[in-house]
Amino acid sequence: MAGFHRGIAEALLQGAIERLAESGLGADHVDVHWIPGAYEAPAAAAALAATGRYSAIMALGAVIRGETAHFDYVCDAAAHGLMRVGLDTGVPCAFGILTCDTMAQAEARAGGDKGNKGDEAADAAVSMINLLAAARDMGPGGASRS
Repeated sequence: MAGFHRGIAEALLQGAIERLAESGLGADHVDVHWIPGAYEAPAAAAALAATGRYSAIMALGAVIRGETAHFDYVCDAAAHGLMRVGLDTGVPCAFGILTCDTMAQAEARAGGDKGNKGDEAADAAVSMINLLAAARDMGPGGASRS
């Protein structure tokens, strides 16, 4: 959980936890780790993935565009870094970090009139857990094991 825009991150977390509960996973099975911001998300995800404890990781938070190119660097680093963690470790990293031009856009996507992107990150995490499990069951060559 990127804590820079904490209210947005908390709303995304609530959406994710509610969606996971709908999928049968209780909040007591969800670990929440707060980090300073989205730029730190890949390093945190890599450390958590390396524990072997997690089937998936959801990075939730918001980056709001400012007056400089900082927004572009942070968004690019977070997106590519999380993708790299997933590819390198086999632990899917759902990208639930909002990249918005304004705080109003972030609020609209964190439980406002555009829905809650936290629940979409939870859906992605569950889908990838299921897909990777099915792929492991297929075994080499794609044939399903009986």
